[in-house]
Amino acid sequence: MLLVIDIGNTNTNIGIYDKNDLIKVYGIASDHIKTSDEYGILISSLLLTSDIKTKINACIISSVVPTLGETIKKAVEEYINVEVYNLSYKSKLPVKILLDEPKEAGADRLANASAAAVLYKLPVIVIDIGTATTFDIIDKNANFIGGIIAPGPLIQAKSLSQFTSKLPKLKIEAPKNAIGRNTIDAMLSGIVMGHKKMVEGMVKLCEKELGEKATIVATGGFSKALFSNMECNIDYINKDLTLFGLKTVYEINKGEKI
Repeated sequence: MLLVIDIGNTNTNIGIYDKNDLIKVYGIASDHIKTSDEYGILISSLLLTSDIKTKINACIISSVVPTLGETIKKAVEEYINVEVYNLSYKSKLPVKILLDEPKEAGADRLANASAAAVLYKLPVIVIDIGTATTFDIIDKNANFIGGIIAPGPLIQAKSLSQFTSKLPKLKIEAPKNAIGRNTIDAMLSGIVMGHKKMVEGMVKLCEKELGEKATIVATGGFSKALFSNMECNIDYINKDLTLFGLKTVYEINKGEKI
């Protein structure tokens, strides 16, 4: 079995693959204060609960937080006792990186691009809606040609609460109407519907530059909140896209399925 770990700024997603089947997914907070021992105990307890700790043969990690990536890598090596592979721009990928500075591409974005290139008809635009909202564009020749980075819904919500004295904190979910009849609904309209319109507009601009229609794939923690209950032009919502990308990259680089 393969342990796949995607470390984000806010949340860390942990998946277990048994060959092609994603059999377990866990979400934990990305806690920069926790030690490797604390993470080791936490991850061990999750795997023991599922009775699969001893069946894990290898691990691949993507991290946008380098120090936390090293902490969790050490935890897995010491407590799960398996080799850990770190995804980076130096990895063999099913896409060719055509960026000005390939090393600037986040590991999660490389995983998303890799998964999309394998799963969907090219060209593909992947929209990952998490702490930040990122667009990754893979052209018809499987080239990762670039993307877009914008503040995600959570950053927008926190900013409104932080910089305005009377606006409350809120849970990100799709509002029923564009016109909010109370403060919460008005904020949700601005954040969620406004974000959705930003996404739609940027997709049109990207397709114009590509010169053709693209397959549009949404992923990330807030993808369902934005798109599940609203009319949109998203072709697929794949919440496990990054985890599948990690599995794909591991198999390419290690030449084996686990």
